[in-house]
Amino acid sequence: MQLNLQRPLVFFDLETTGLQVGKDHILEMCFLKINPDGSEDERVWRVHPVDEFGNTVNIPAETTAVHHITNADVADKPTFKELAPEVAAFIGDADLAGYNSNKFDVPLLVEEFLRAEYQDFNIRDHRLIDVQNIFHKMESRTLRAAFRFYCGGKDFPNPHSADADTRATYMVLLSQLERYEGIDYEVKEGVFEKAPVKNDVDALSIFSSIGNNADLVGHIVYDAEHHEVFNFGKYKGRRLEDIFNIEPSYAAWMLNADFPRSTKAVVKEVSQRMKDNKLKQLQNKFNSR
Repeated sequence: MQLNLQRPLVFFDLETTGLQVGKDHILEMCFLKINPDGSEDERVWRVHPVDEFGNTVNIPAETTAVHHITNADVADKPTFKELAPEVAAFIGDADLAGYNSNKFDVPLLVEEFLRAEYQDFNIRDHRLIDVQNIFHKMESRTLRAAFRFYCGGKDFPNPHSADADTRATYMVLLSQLERYEGIDYEVKEGVFEKAPVKNDVDALSIFSSIGNNADLVGHIVYDAEHHEVFNFGKYKGRRLEDIFNIEPSYAAWMLNADFPRSTKAVVKEVSQRMKDNKLKQLQNKFNSR
């Protein structure tokens, strides 16, 4: 089967220093571009991790035990800031796909672009397909189990290497398209959605999304009236504006804590909107005198 594409689709996977989007860094990244004509182009980069001051970030031993990337392996590699223009140019106008990518890989990739202060990459310009979400909605498994399940019972070599995981994800999506062609999805008991898994990037992006996130990782979501709402902690379910009104220090705490930059951007946006609204109210009050 060949993917039905109007523009390229880039499958990608990241190996990192850890699993905290606001704190950890990319060590290895693989991008597999599938073009509308079915041709492929692949890039793999190793990355030297540095903090905001340019200091090398140590790779924890427990992390190296998973992906086998050591400090020495990336000591002489370029930083993400040095690679950012090349990575963005390779992605171009392509859409993005991955395994658990909407929750982790996409937010961390965006985080690295923001850390690098690279302005020419906007995630809103790209549709996102998360193969894991399709899998979990339809079958509920891990990537290795997904590969075995969809790809004839065989296993893939070198798990937890970016290139192997990336190609496995691509193969899983192709198999999902074949397996679920024409099959309806039970949204809830007795309620079916007409064949949501189809060879169409728009449909796959919509079906593989989860929630109504205001930020990339889901710390902040939208309510029914499109107000930003906390999705964690003691204020879960409460609107940001309401909390910032009664506890202004909470916004300051979030901006100084290890939250992802996409989360902090929403906090800044809400805070600025509140300031603008107060200024308008004062101006209207003054003008009405």
